[in-house]
Amino acid sequence: MPRPRSRGPAPPPERPHADEGLQPERTTMAWGRTLLSFVVVSAVFLRWLPQHGPFVLVLFGLAVLTAGSIYLTQRPRYARSARGIVREESAPETGAVLATALAVLVLGALGVWVVLVLV
Repeated sequence: MPRPRSRGPAPPPERPHADEGLQPERTTMAWGRTLLSFVVVSAVFLRWLPQHGPFVLVLFGLAVLTAGSIYLTQRPRYARSARGIVREESAPETGAVLATALAVLVLGALGVWVVLVLV
């Protein structure tokens, strides 16, 4: 016979910081959307393969590599952000933002080149 559940509200989960605006969580969600965008772009590049040839695999690889690097740096980035809030010395992730912007620029330029030149 199953035990009846308690009627009271569940205790709130412990947070590693006291930011009521949940800034690290919002930032993590934004990086997750960026990661998802790179996964979708890599799928689009695979659809281009029959029409534009094997060079598209380079674009696919770059998109997957960028998505993978975002995925692998998510947890440490969140931890640094949460610790920065607690210590009141949070710094922006300039390197990650610049690397992602560079990846978008390179993939966009190569994508345009594939469509216009390798037709």
